[in-house]
Amino acid sequence: MALFPTSLGSLQLNASFSSFPPPKYTIFTSPHGHGFGCVCVRKTWSRPPSMFLTTKPAIKDGVLSINGKDALRSVPDNVVITPLSNSSAFVGATSTLPDSRHVFRLGLIQDIRLLCLFRFKLWWMIPRMGSSGRDIPIETQMLLLEAKEEPDEPASYILFLPVLDGEFRSSLQGNPSNELELCIESGDPATVTSRSLKAVFVNYGDNPFDLMNESMKIQFSMLILEKHLGTFSLRETKQMPGILDCFGWCTWDAFYHKVNPQGIRDGLKSLSDGGTPAKFLIIDDGWQDTINEFQKEGEPFIEGSQFGARLVSIKENNKFRESVKKDLNGAPSSLKDFVADIKSTFGLRFVYVWHALLGYWGGFHPDAPEARKYNPKLTFPLQSPGNLANMRDISMDCMEKYSIGAIDPAKASEFYNDLHGYLVSQNVDGVKVDVQNILETLATGSGGRVSLTRHFQQALEESIAANFHDNSIICCMGLSTDTLYNTRRSAITRASDDYYPTIPTTQSLHIAAVAFNSIFLGEVVVPDWDMFYSLHNAAEFHAVARAVGGCGVYVSDKPGQHDFEILRRLVLPDGSVLRAKYPGRPSRDCLFNDPVMDGKSLLKIWNLNKVTGVIGVFNCQGAGSWPCLDNPVQKDVSPILSGQLSPADIEYFEEVAPSKWTGDCAVFSFKAGSLSRLPKKRSLDVELKILECDVFTVSPIKVYHGNVHFAAIGLIDMYNSGGAVEAVGGFDHSDNGGIGIKGRGAGRFGAYSNEKPKLCSVNSEQVEFIFNDEDNFLTIPIPSGTDFWEIVVSY
Repeated sequence: MALFPTSLGSLQLNASFSSFPPPKYTIFTSPHGHGFGCVCVRKTWSRPPSMFLTTKPAIKDGVLSINGKDALRSVPDNVVITPLSNSSAFVGATSTLPDSRHVFRLGLIQDIRLLCLFRFKLWWMIPRMGSSGRDIPIETQMLLLEAKEEPDEPASYILFLPVLDGEFRSSLQGNPSNELELCIESGDPATVTSRSLKAVFVNYGDNPFDLMNESMKIQFSMLILEKHLGTFSLRETKQMPGILDCFGWCTWDAFYHKVNPQGIRDGLKSLSDGGTPAKFLIIDDGWQDTINEFQKEGEPFIEGSQFGARLVSIKENNKFRESVKKDLNGAPSSLKDFVADIKSTFGLRFVYVWHALLGYWGGFHPDAPEARKYNPKLTFPLQSPGNLANMRDISMDCMEKYSIGAIDPAKASEFYNDLHGYLVSQNVDGVKVDVQNILETLATGSGGRVSLTRHFQQALEESIAANFHDNSIICCMGLSTDTLYNTRRSAITRASDDYYPTIPTTQSLHIAAVAFNSIFLGEVVVPDWDMFYSLHNAAEFHAVARAVGGCGVYVSDKPGQHDFEILRRLVLPDGSVLRAKYPGRPSRDCLFNDPVMDGKSLLKIWNLNKVTGVIGVFNCQGAGSWPCLDNPVQKDVSPILSGQLSPADIEYFEEVAPSKWTGDCAVFSFKAGSLSRLPKKRSLDVELKILECDVFTVSPIKVYHGNVHFAAIGLIDMYNSGGAVEAVGGFDHSDNGGIGIKGRGAGRFGAYSNEKPKLCSVNSEQVEFIFNDEDNFLTIPIPSGTDFWEIVVSY
């Protein structure tokens, strides 16, 4: 291993290829020091490349081909391709005139299954499936094609990723002639160009998840996309905040803007009393010192006026500190005292607070005394034509109406350091930073949306690193590539529009959107699935999604309104959660099927634990319609849908299946409480009603001591049962040996065993066990109060 002498992190989009090592080496980022500043090379791959290629991407006779597969036909002459490897290239285009926004035709797409991830609002993405160019929405940020010419032919995939080229941000869209179009824009009329040669990264592979990962690194070791862009880092290199592994509570849907100290105490107490204590808290919107000039006290509420409110101080409002008149009963003396009190009383490990990227929705009030040092100016935001072509958003509409007190970019670092430094002095541990995409609407006169976003993101992340000690930030309302490709340190980003507890038609959309968005987002961040109500008709639907999502788990229940049966399936008594290893994503056979509106497809979301796999299956049909459709009418849906589930649906299953694997799996259905033995390539039938789900733990059956077939399932009363198991191993213990299992959490431990054990012990104490010889289901009780355990099964 040798350090590469050039700092790849400083290379920009026009970096010379000669700056990179030759193809026989692999570039990787050292996991030490959280991946910043240490770039190394070695000769081996951690996972083999997805294919061996010999033909470089090219445009010939109007056809853009990748690895011999036609990606685009009727390609115009002004389209330019820059091959990077045998499977990857940059695609761009040229114009005869400079402008701040161009739309270029790239070529025809027809009769091919495709998946798009596009911004349907300024802030948020959703998926769209289709079969031709006309199905590709405006503001598409990821396009995946299934390159499959014959029905029985193994699928391969072509990925289009619009990226940032200098000061221009790219996106894709289709037109009525089935042509794929490229839009590049700076967001500033004074920032113009006549060409963008590296606007879209295109790559080919036979595994869609490897392809996405490799596309961020550029397989065959020629370049790494993240270093080529020089502005973001991969999820796997980032420091993970501690909140991801413990249960949390957010105040938003519990109180909205009426959040108050006593309500927070009540909510924390009721969760703790129910046996699922919150270990992190997000004090959402409503704690800050703001003024709303557009809503007069005593007058009827004006919908949307809250988005015109502006910050007047970086400190807390009077609800969280004693006022001069002391007329607020129960107000603490300060935010510091309140946070210290709830931490000591309820055992909280982390307290985060909410703020907008520019302080508040309407920015910082220019006339506020504290504002002068940040030089805010009232600015009316301007949305791009792409955003205006999709779904309007009330918050953006109101900010356009009321204007924003935009902080001087030169003062951004000072603002964030002042704000975060004050919060640290008040015992606050981190922040949720909202409204992040707003910068693209304020770019006029600033040099463009890309540079403005980069500047603010750098200032924000530097402040987080300087003031907090756990990479303590949740990013929100930031799903544009301007923001995503500028997240160098931030490790958590909200992956969907809000959870709307009062809108029934959004519940299934929420689950499907996050799962599909995670295909892209999961390479850069841990996708955040948002809060949910545990006492709700779709509560289990949301709970299971979080259990398989590999994400943080937090609710926004009103005090005293909880379903503890659901919460105890997610949260251990010590307040920790059983988080899976990776971002939860749709199984390969779901990628091009619409799980919300095609009337027939179930959604399967896969993940891995340390020794097991897990699959959540959801019936999202018949419960809502995607926005931005010409025809939003849902097809007729049967009350019960059927599908199939296989261990083969879990990608990278070999990580939990070492050499002693028999090729068979033990599959545990949480809903049915049943255990089955299944060969890896065989399937189980699944039937689910609308808004119904199930979660399956899949554990490889291994052979111990020559004749014992064993597979640990985990805590069978938890949704992600296998998340409780840390390690499994055989050892010589008796005539036939034994098996040791290490894990955490009290409850019922389950396992597959082809033989009835002679005895079982938990932490060296012999316990009674139950063995069902019909399905070989072994269950062992783990006493209440046990945080960590070692089970020994003797034969």
